[in-house]
Amino acid sequence: MHTPIVSYQYPGAVLLIFCKAPVPGQVKTRLTPALTPEQAADVHRELASRTIQLAVDSRLCPIRLCCAPTMEHPFFSAAAASYGLVLQQQQGEGLGARMACAFRMALEDYRYALLIGCDCPSLTPDDLESALSALSQGCDCVLGPAEDGGYVLIGANRLYQPLFDDMPWGSPLVLAATRERIRQLRLRLHELPLQWDIDTPEDLARYRSHINCPSPIAPA
Repeated sequence: MHTPIVSYQYPGAVLLIFCKAPVPGQVKTRLTPALTPEQAADVHRELASRTIQLAVDSRLCPIRLCCAPTMEHPFFSAAAASYGLVLQQQQGEGLGARMACAFRMALEDYRYALLIGCDCPSLTPDDLESALSALSQGCDCVLGPAEDGGYVLIGANRLYQPLFDDMPWGSPLVLAATRERIRQLRLRLHELPLQWDIDTPEDLARYRSHINCPSPIAPA
């Protein structure tokens, strides 16, 4: 079967989707014990599929699915087959190193890159388009700030290593620290509207309300 040729609005950009394999006990662990590890993995699979679908449907730019811990999980091979995605192994020790490596590899082939995770249901195609438009018009960096003090999207026109080194990952201080590094580097920044992601059972309830459907997953 031939892969269809897609005409992108921003062919000089690439969208990097960071995604873990939906392995019970290794994803969405903060949803337990309200959910079983298997149910939490199902939630992760649902969110990842939703994110991939949104990105593909937007037709804004090429997409790379950045996989962890390996590219061998059936979820990744199915996504690649269904959507014609390029799979890429996450590389590096720690989140910052993995993100920096993904940017470095992407910017060898593209003028600018966006990186997102798989657990932000508030992110829209318009948000992605706004970020890509800002980069194409001369901004150095874009951020999608999150309500929890982190961010759900980062984009850049080159690898700015200080944005990934010695950051308080997993804390409410990431966004402020990143903004300060951007200020120190004198980068032109564009920020998206405030976003929210899914970490806790309360976040999951918000998501179910957001998509206006009852949860098919009952608490354990």
